Amino acid sequence: MKKKKPKMRRNIATDVVHGKQILTDLKTRALSVPIYQSAVFTFESAEAGAAIFAKEKKGYFYTRLGNPTIEAFEDKMVYLEGGEAACAFASGMAAISGTVLSICNSGDEIIAVYPIYGCSYSFMVDILPRWGIKVIWAKSDNFLTNVRKSLTKKTKLIVIETPVNPTIDIIDIKATAELVHKNKALLAVDNTFASFYNQKPLDLGADIVMYSATKYISGHGDTVGGVVIGKQDFINYVKDYTIRDLGAIISPFNAWLLLRGLRTMAVRMEAHNRNGLEVARFLEHHPKVSRVRYPGLTSHPQYQIAKKQMLNFSSMIAFELRGGREAGRKLMNSVKLCVCAVSLGDAATLIEHPASMTHSSYSKQALKESGISEGLVRISVGIEDVHDIIADLEQALKHC
Repeated sequence: MKKKKPKMRRNIATDVVHGKQILTDLKTRALSVPIYQSAVFTFESAEAGAAIFAKEKKGYFYTRLGNPTIEAFEDKMVYLEGGEAACAFASGMAAISGTVLSICNSGDEIIAVYPIYGCSYSFMVDILPRWGIKVIWAKSDNFLTNVRKSLTKKTKLIVIETPVNPTIDIIDIKATAELVHKNKALLAVDNTFASFYNQKPLDLGADIVMYSATKYISGHGDTVGGVVIGKQDFINYVKDYTIRDLGAIISPFNAWLLLRGLRTMAVRMEAHNRNGLEVARFLEHHPKVSRVRYPGLTSHPQYQIAKKQMLNFSSMIAFELRGGREAGRKLMNSVKLCVCAVSLGDAATLIEHPASMTHSSYSKQALKESGISEGLVRISVGIEDVHDIIADLEQALKHC
């Protein structure tokens, strides 16, 4: 009896273009997934409708509860991330809040990395306590020790970003997963800053991966969306209850834009990765800059962890200006090619001041405790010619 040849897994550069199969719409043989811009789907008969509602038959009836274009995006993310199932959301914050609310009940506790994205922070500080969910913060610079001290029988979920927003600290995903699983808790990783192209949290032991798909997955700053990938049972619950009743669904058109973004992701990420490292090296040797945080620099305090768990180092850089907030203001107002804007993962280079922009929800005390100083600048290096990006930063830094 002849042995079956093992299926060869294609390179990720091929996978982002095609997904699991080259033609996703076998009925029409359309190369691009059609946009099913319909709120409602009809039934062949009352019996067929009842069977679809009972999940005895595959089908669609209302886009809040399922849509072919949205499902195509979810299926592609499952394949690329290496998970079992996925659920797309209207935004990255909807993905994060939907994940937490699908797992935690009143009286439960979660442990979250500190610092964390500003709106994630607001959600955990202002909203979750009103629903009886306690949030315990674990500082990113000694994360495992801090988590170990904070774990209790009530801990249901640990939420991390790595790299951390905006300080670019690196969290050891595998070690964290091993620790929290001993406590029968779940680990959710916001992988937005790295992307699946550079880091695979599920392969490292994480239970759930979350994205603001607005960023690298879209890549063009023209749509907002989120997605969560995890075990089939968990995603079933999210779809059957959380997203059904809270209603934070992505539109079919936005899902289609994200599918389009995925097709060019490999070439974009290669440019992001390459440019990010070059810009980080430039900043590290600039006299106006006192500190640079980029996981691909050997000077990064968690460089060895980054090297172990990341395939490449993305394009997010945090750097400290010697002149503090005023120097940051001058830099923002002096760039000509780089764009003063929040968000990240865009084809264009985006630069912002976390203390007054993305993390303005933090109090002055919280900023100090989390390591977000007045002079910290965050840059998302784009795919422009790197010499042009560096030339722009060089001329802008002269004003600082």
